[in-house]
Amino acid sequence: MFNKLEEVEQRCRELDTLLSDPHIFDDRKRYQTLASERAKIAPIAEGYQRYRKVLEDLQENKTLLAEESEEELKELAREEITVLTEEKDTLEKELQLMLVPKDPRDEKSVILEIRAGTGGEEAALFAFDLFRMYSKFAERRSWNVEILSQNLTGLKGLKEIIALIEGRGAYSQLRYESGVHRVQRVPETETQGRVHTSAVTVAVLPEASDVDVDIHPADLKVDVYRSSGPGGQSVNTTDSAVRITHIPTGLVVSNQDEKSQHKNKAKALKILKARLLDIAVQKQQEEISQQRKNMVGSGDRSERIRTYNFPQGRVTDHRVNLTLYKIENIMMGDIQEIIDTLITHYRAEALQAAGNASA
Repeated sequence: MFNKLEEVEQRCRELDTLLSDPHIFDDRKRYQTLASERAKIAPIAEGYQRYRKVLEDLQENKTLLAEESEEELKELAREEITVLTEEKDTLEKELQLMLVPKDPRDEKSVILEIRAGTGGEEAALFAFDLFRMYSKFAERRSWNVEILSQNLTGLKGLKEIIALIEGRGAYSQLRYESGVHRVQRVPETETQGRVHTSAVTVAVLPEASDVDVDIHPADLKVDVYRSSGPGGQSVNTTDSAVRITHIPTGLVVSNQDEKSQHKNKAKALKILKARLLDIAVQKQQEEISQQRKNMVGSGDRSERIRTYNFPQGRVTDHRVNLTLYKIENIMMGDIQEIIDTLITHYRAEALQAAGNASA
């Protein structure tokens, strides 16, 4: 770690020299590139400088403690050593985290996909509850939620819903929500009060930009048809529903929520791009290594990640062995503690993996 910190500090000094050259402004693009690089590594270099200063002060106090004869001064040295040791440990952890490469997708908005799994109508009702939970969380973060596609059931449940959550850092906060969410409760349709277990799958995909995913028009097959709804509702008299097939991968995305064919096509393309980006990232992760793939979270939907037990009022995330007894608050969007615990856990794994790679 310290070799890397030395390299970062040296590079920061080099950048300072380059940016102090008056001729650098003649090449605006190069100036912006160098300034951007310095802005990224400066906090690490400054943190390392603070760390070295703490080590120097720590050594001075240890020397004073060994050589000083007056008990009052020795006691002051002991107090300083205690404070400086704590600061040293804190700075070490902070510097370790700073050296972990950041995922460039972390600042992106997300495409949230929720689908009812095993459990029939109860699973569909819980899918609705989960969507409300994430919507409430987004509201707390001042993010915008836009429904791209939804498939409602007769009892106000959701067979499937796809939504865009727009907000800076949305992916960094929600990326570890992908997986199977299990619910244990007495369904509204249960007449004998028995607890049922149902499951819902959640997928969180970073929103793809045109730079991330390049789709050739020739690779798309676009079909239009009349939208339909339960009980004759939302039935259009025009061909406004859109189905897009990505020929190279076979991916199919449909949308019929809007009355406008153009709006439905735009929403379907947004979903398609996010899914194609997810496939590309998954493939890249597999090529790097299975260990790395698991570390950053593969969104494996065959694995149960969390259980919501309503009779006992608890929510358990099985990946980090975290159990909270405040299910009502959690279902109303109070999930920050769970998210923070997951982020800390996966950062620690990333740090360990980085350490093993450099060993």
